[in-house]
Amino acid sequence: MYPLRRNRRLRTNEAVRSLVRETIIAPSDFLVPLFIVEGKGVKEEIASMPNYFRYSLDLLENEIKELWALGLKSVLLFVKVSDNLKDNAGKEAINPDGLMQRAIKTVKNVCPDMLVMTDVALDPYSEFGHDGIIENGKVVNDATNEFLAEMSISHAQAGANFVAPSDMMDGRILTIREALEDDGFTDTGIMSYSAKYASAFYGPFRDALDSAPVDMQEIPKDKKTYQMDYANRFEAIRETEMDIDEGADIVMVKPGLCYLDIVRDIKNAVDVPVAVYQVSGEYSMLKAAAEKGWLDHDAVMMEQITAIKRAGADVIASYFAKDVVKIIQS
Repeated sequence: MYPLRRNRRLRTNEAVRSLVRETIIAPSDFLVPLFIVEGKGVKEEIASMPNYFRYSLDLLENEIKELWALGLKSVLLFVKVSDNLKDNAGKEAINPDGLMQRAIKTVKNVCPDMLVMTDVALDPYSEFGHDGIIENGKVVNDATNEFLAEMSISHAQAGANFVAPSDMMDGRILTIREALEDDGFTDTGIMSYSAKYASAFYGPFRDALDSAPVDMQEIPKDKKTYQMDYANRFEAIRETEMDIDEGADIVMVKPGLCYLDIVRDIKNAVDVPVAVYQVSGEYSMLKAAAEKGWLDHDAVMMEQITAIKRAGADVIASYFAKDVVKIIQS
């Protein structure tokens, strides 16, 4: 006797498949990373990230308008800092007329309702390419936290809605939260990179910002003393719960595809929104494979994004955001 229940009935055609689809991708899912540079009329492609660009502030205006028209209402800002402005302390990061501060104001002037999140870390400003201050050959924790709090205040003063600490220093969320509260920025949110792994997938991003750790004998050659060991799972939950206790409003897992088990673990464990960063290496691998004709770019892209959301992501930071939205709106 044939089964009374045939699961294939719900796969008969696209109409029924879309009707019962469990995971739906929408423009509101996305946080769009943007790279900003000094200059005028600059839109330069990042060599290791095909079809992704650095923008000067004047052309950033056009990009923001296009994103908003597509229904993409949240951006995450990163800046490429000139070498002559870099030092160990990252002082340029708190310059009220710095590139990040001007970028925030540019976005808000063009589109006041755009949600602006800002990268809070020292690596773009550090002469050593590390996320913290170097003392005696080590990345120091507490002094770095104090400076990250100053950076966060500077971003809030410029108009940022959220600051996004990406450094993985212990206790930095509490230090930043207390500083924001003390300065009256009670509505400024914190999206914490709570489970950020010491991954090999970050290479193209570091090219985009010229922020890779420098190879010097007296300093760490990588970020493994503060970013997480990719072999660890339960540590991610512990890190995330601590950040929430310290005042994080949104928590993030980074990278994405190799860490979807972590995304689901954290989603099951916490009651705040969970973000996932689909990082530069994930983007560039697909671009390279598609260029070779080995993969169907759009089909794989949509499958990847759906997998990230299906795993539990409430927010997806992705360089594919515009491409995905154009597909789902077509």
